[in-house]
Amino acid sequence: MKPLIVAVLLAAPLLAQDSTATDPRAVQPERPTVATHAHTVAPGYVEIETGVEGDNAGAGKRAYFSPTVTKVGLATHVQLNLVTPVVFAGPGQSSGLGDAGLGVKWRLLDHHTVLGDFALLPSVKFPTGSLKHGTGTGTTDVGVTAIASYDVHGVSMDLNVGYTRVGARDGHGASNAALWTASFGVPVVGSLSWNIELFGYPAIDGSGNPSTVAFLTGPGYLVSRIFNLDMGVISPLQGRQPNAIYAGAVWNVGSLVPHAP
Repeated sequence: MKPLIVAVLLAAPLLAQDSTATDPRAVQPERPTVATHAHTVAPGYVEIETGVEGDNAGAGKRAYFSPTVTKVGLATHVQLNLVTPVVFAGPGQSSGLGDAGLGVKWRLLDHHTVLGDFALLPSVKFPTGSLKHGTGTGTTDVGVTAIASYDVHGVSMDLNVGYTRVGARDGHGASNAALWTASFGVPVVGSLSWNIELFGYPAIDGSGNPSTVAFLTGPGYLVSRIFNLDMGVISPLQGRQPNAIYAGAVWNVGSLVPHAP
């Protein structure tokens, strides 16, 4: 999902939503969806999300990359995100580090009547990858995502709306990008859940490029309270989103400091 590198985002099945109130080691996956949930890692704790995605590059070939996010709990309602993607050699690409990013998720509301658990996620993406070799975009992008999370009779629902100001490069002026998502985590049986998401990138910059709408689905499996696995497929409904397959994991590493709350 190349758009994931820009949006930073990935999101939650049913597993461990708001579980930090009782267990700071309970994993809180934001993988594998484009959306993110409003919940945060416990203060002083670290969680790592990583995986591999293969996008259809045509002629029977795929372009692979690994979106990795390290999440650090800064306070009870605040989380730092460090995004460090890796791009693997594909058609017209070299292997190497992609564009790194930073974000801070701040949950402003809990159990609001309308907004549910509500958070804002401002973020910045840096041009650390190579535009020449196809591992980066060559721009510094700044954005913010509004996040509303709900529990509807045991089904988790995460709604996101995002805006990004894409920086200028090589004589091309700055532009605007937007994102919307509706993601659902459905319990199946035991530790098995199912992720379903509809997401899109509407055309708002006047470039004439078509809007993108796509569908993501696949299972998630809670191996233990600190480790979760996922896999699935992404299919385009409109626009240039490629068909893709993905697999990954989320691991709650533990506390950075002794006696973290």
